[in-house]
Amino acid sequence: MKFYQRKRRMPAVIIVSLIDIFAILLIFVIVTSTFKRQIPAVMIKLPESSTAKPGTQAPNLAELAISPQGIVILEGVEVKLEQLSGEIRKLTEAHRALALKADTQAPFGVVVKVLDALKEAGVTGNLPAFTQTVKGK
Repeated sequence: MKFYQRKRRMPAVIIVSLIDIFAILLIFVIVTSTFKRQIPAVMIKLPESSTAKPGTQAPNLAELAISPQGIVILEGVEVKLEQLSGEIRKLTEAHRALALKADTQAPFGVVVKVLDALKEAGVTGNLPAFTQTVKGK
């Protein structure tokens, strides 16, 4: 007696639904990576402060950083001390807020020259500075 045997189908991966999933993942990766802010390549160890309070950061804040080697970086671009006053003047004319980010090992002479360039550019008032809170508080 011969029974009817159904032919077995070969197992297959349905690619059409996988393409939809990959497209959604690709869109997600593209959207989330475009909002990533460029981080400068200079590692800065900020000084600690026991009296500093977290402030509200302006959305259009320009960072002025001083590395341990005395390199001045304005918005991620290295700037010579002679050109710093002119670059800061451009920022103040564009009504951009400015914050100082200096390393604990930055040469004091460079910090003084940067503060002098700020005065030459017409920056007045309190200049926000990045600090770390004292550990344990």
